[in-house]
Amino acid sequence: MDELDTAILRHLQEDARQSNRAVAQKVGIAPSTCLERIRLLRRRGVIRGYHAQVALPALNRGVQAMVSAQVRPLNREVVAAFEQSVARLPEVLSVYTMAGSDDFLVHVTAQDIEHLHAFLLERFTARREILSFRTSIIFQHLTNPVLEPLPAADSPG
Repeated sequence: MDELDTAILRHLQEDARQSNRAVAQKVGIAPSTCLERIRLLRRRGVIRGYHAQVALPALNRGVQAMVSAQVRPLNREVVAAFEQSVARLPEVLSVYTMAGSDDFLVHVTAQDIEHLHAFLLERFTARREILSFRTSIIFQHLTNPVLEPLPAADSPG
């Protein structure tokens, strides 16, 4: 990726709904050039999609938590089955497969604390492969809306 691709990505991350013409104007290139660059970024898998960011409380999801889980036996089949089954649960936003003391970190949402408690009892305590799990309530969740490429490992810096 060159500086022009990075600039295009920055503007799309700030507002993916803006027109191709607007992005082209901001980065100082012709709209046809900008459109071709964006197509190439999508084809190469750099741009993976566009989405609407929805307020979780508007979907009756006022509580968020991170659930750290350890599973046993720790083998490929158990890991894959856990990932797939948990990712399909309606309360789950994302599943992270980890290295270290925990095998998984699961980002979940619920209507309220009572629903979160019921979810954990029904979906985690009943699973035979779960050795243990811990839940941490999320008070605030901030994300970096615009990501820039990091320098290569061998770059000074």
